Amino acid sequence: MSKCTFNQVEIRGIVTCVPTIEKCIDDEVGSFGGNHKQIDRLKKTIGLNKRRVVDGQTTAADLCYNAADHLLKRLDIDVAAIDSLVCVTQNADYPQPCNAAVIHGRLGLSTDCSALDVNLGCSGYVYGLWLAHMMVATGGCKNVLLLAGDTISRIVNPRDRSLAPLFGDGGSATLISSSSAVISSWFSLNTDGKGFKNLIVPAGGFRQPSTEHSKVETAGVDGNIRSLENLFMDGAEIFNFSIKVEPQAVRDLIAYAKLDLSALDYFVFHQANRYILSNIAKRLDIDRMKVPMRTVEKYGNQSSASIPCALCGELAEAVTSDNSLQILLSGFGVGLSWASAIIETNAIKVCEIIEYPSSE
Repeated sequence: MSKCTFNQVEIRGIVTCVPTIEKCIDDEVGSFGGNHKQIDRLKKTIGLNKRRVVDGQTTAADLCYNAADHLLKRLDIDVAAIDSLVCVTQNADYPQPCNAAVIHGRLGLSTDCSALDVNLGCSGYVYGLWLAHMMVATGGCKNVLLLAGDTISRIVNPRDRSLAPLFGDGGSATLISSSSAVISSWFSLNTDGKGFKNLIVPAGGFRQPSTEHSKVETAGVDGNIRSLENLFMDGAEIFNFSIKVEPQAVRDLIAYAKLDLSALDYFVFHQANRYILSNIAKRLDIDRMKVPMRTVEKYGNQSSASIPCALCGELAEAVTSDNSLQILLSGFGVGLSWASAIIETNAIKVCEIIEYPSSE
């Protein structure tokens, strides 16, 4: 397990951008054979309800760009001050070049600013924070702009009843900077590549290129319709993975940081679904008031954007207050991978959700 500590690195602001199109599982009763009781059960146990999704032209880059542009303006940061741009996404605009380069150009960043993509999903925001903190801690950068976003709705088959009602879209921007004050953070990162097939888009890459065959939609053993170019998730395996690794990872990081679980102010997990979040909280014996869970009900499972969206949507007032909080962030999913961090919030001045197209 990779663990590390950083000092004199601060998070200055977070903005999450969500699309304006809203879908609700109540309006999709036809996909469930008219079974209203099943929908009520899914809403109660899993937390499925509403979700925000993009249209067929909007990409994760669009959402992340708008989040970044808004954040830099709100913080009154000159684009010339950004030393590196890191973009975490599984849904790049092009096979080449990377989203970071495309957004770098749209923002008008300096040619002295590095730009790179990280292909991760639900754990990606914490991985991105770790990478940005390293860049700053080594002295190579003063300001790193972290973007994290996905448009999973565009790779899920709309007739897949297990996934279509769950996944929403979102993009985020976070500014990480050097600080003269002692601001501590702790990270742990993990991977188990043996489970990669449990959460995968099988075709469309170089291992299994897109063909007429890969586009054919068929019914799986679970009765859900998808093609090889759609997202597949073994729900049982992912649930077992989540409740197996997450509680221990959280305990290990807290022990590494020499902190007490009860002393942490909030625990912001990847907003997978309410059932998983409730089980993790129960196994850790955490006060439910410290665990945001409403984000997935309002916006859906947003992959790499779910943690920043939960921060902006449920904890904005708390994290931008004068009180310095210690918050544990933890993401888990595709890879399979999981990552946790404990951060301090005393430098965060902006924590907002905006809509795309802009509501301004």
